Amino acid sequence: MKVFADLHLHTKWARATSKDMDIENLAKFAKVKGLNLLGSGDFTHPRQLADIKAKLEPIEGKGLYQYNGMNFMLTTEVATFYFQDKKPRKVHHIIHLPEIEMIDQVIDVFSKKGGNTGIDGRLSIKLTSVEMVEILNSISKDIHIVSAHAWTPWYGVIGSDTGFNSIQECYQEKTKHIYAIETGLSSDPPMNWRVSALDDFALMSNSDAHSPWSWRLGRECNVFDLKELDYFDIWDAIRKKDKKRFLYTIEVDPNYGKYHFTGHRACKFSCSPAESAKLKGICPVCRKPLTIGVLERLEKLADREEGFKPKNAIDFKSLLPLYEIISFITETSTLYSKKVQTETDKLIQKFGSELNVLLSAEKEELIKVTSEKIAEAIINIREGKITYKPGYDGVYGEPTFEKDKPVKEEKPKRPQKTLFDFKGL
Repeated sequence: MKVFADLHLHTKWARATSKDMDIENLAKFAKVKGLNLLGSGDFTHPRQLADIKAKLEPIEGKGLYQYNGMNFMLTTEVATFYFQDKKPRKVHHIIHLPEIEMIDQVIDVFSKKGGNTGIDGRLSIKLTSVEMVEILNSISKDIHIVSAHAWTPWYGVIGSDTGFNSIQECYQEKTKHIYAIETGLSSDPPMNWRVSALDDFALMSNSDAHSPWSWRLGRECNVFDLKELDYFDIWDAIRKKDKKRFLYTIEVDPNYGKYHFTGHRACKFSCSPAESAKLKGICPVCRKPLTIGVLERLEKLADREEGFKPKNAIDFKSLLPLYEIISFITETSTLYSKKVQTETDKLIQKFGSELNVLLSAEKEELIKVTSEKIAEAIINIREGKITYKPGYDGVYGEPTFEKDKPVKEEKPKRPQKTLFDFKGL
């Protein structure tokens, strides 16, 4: 069976997230997107854990859970902060585990180490990355850890500000227990392939969604081909980088990510690594330090030329959320507007899910449902023929179609209604 898995997201119990991020809405909108496996998110938070225990039903012997026809893997993000080599370190990790009973053990140990699970769905704790891995391994060898958004300047394991120069430098002797890193929105597999020190790690992609709307949920995900849905089989495929089971990741173009280029949001200034070097990392507008982007950080760590691909590399496909495509093409200033939603719903009704539209719908079939311009844009993005204005310092990048018009994300006043609300999904 084909599995589309988004295994890093947050719930309403994490800071800066939508109040609609709960199990019910996640299950509903994941179906619209075309996902069939989600991370639960935030399992260390007592309110989310209560929801998990009350609503998720175990799939016997498979290490996974279900709610209303949607499959869930138990996940959370943990932020470790500490000093190492006389430098402050802030590293985020995604934790995956197969049994609810293990969560109570994780919370018990983290609480004794000073972690306050009730403050934020994304638990912050004063532990080294090595200590965290050691604790989790002592609970169960079936608990798996992925370095979250590995290149993000402040919280990525190899980010420019509080990160390390390698995964090994961070996890030290516990590196052998780290099988994967998350590329994040601002990098993609070809960028990571340029760093030989990353060859031993599977590259995973997830949305890190803070709202359930389909321009966030599943914007990046992992695609598996499995005999049956099983936590242990998924992790075996990841660990072995088995290309027959771990087929590919779905990515957004890294230029779309919020930290691809170097820049300074307050001054609306961004630049390439080469220009940043000329500026010595200083904003020419305000003379303050620039936020070093992922591309510049990559250039410092890369030891291969652009275009290199390791033999055992997992493939990828680059897409863009359907709402964003239609919003740009129709020159609609908000993603959540009647015009954009009407066009999106027509396409999803015809092809079954947003991912079906983006991945496989033929142009001739698309034109029967929507405009030729929208159909062409979908195909061009699928084929990598679109350029982007790079994101920087927390500002999303923008695709450049015929017009260069920014899109404003509007938060729906109540849970988004689509045609699927009327089909009982």
